[in-house]
Amino acid sequence: MKRIATWVFYGVGALAIGYLALYAYAAFTGRELQPGDPIHIFRKPDAPNYSAATDGAFG
Repeated sequence: MKRIATWVFYGVGALAIGYLALYAYAAFTGRELQPGDPIHIFRKPDAPNYSAATDGAFG
């Protein structure tokens, strides 16, 4: 049982190191965000428009 716990501990540590490595890769290779840059949100063209003006508070 102690041996299994040791391997589980090593596995969790390896996953944590892998996550940190991927985070560092994304942080250093990602594009810089500058104040004033537009935020591009991609959505389906046929999605409903929930921001349309309505007559009352709840439609």
